[in-house]
Amino acid sequence: MDKNNLKHHDCRNFIPIDVAKGICNAKKMVVLIDSDICPKFKALPKCKNCGNFKNPDDKSIGNCVGFSDNYWVYADLKAVTCEKYQAQ
Repeated sequence: MDKNNLKHHDCRNFIPIDVAKGICNAKKMVVLIDSDICPKFKALPKCKNCGNFKNPDDKSIGNCVGFSDNYWVYADLKAVTCEKYQAQ
């Protein structure tokens, strides 16, 4: 996982308020959704962080090879409850 490309909306501590901002639960302050991460960052399981996410295209749509059907998935899809999620 490349931490240079991660933003607040990729963190478990982020609580969304609207499409532009949210609350950082670790810092107890309002942050912009696409601002850079802080030292208290904890990765939220998303398909883009999974070892089963393969062949993303220019629109960040790839294949999940964890299931037999090789489903198409969005890179930013939350995988908190996915039984096939494997952190990279």
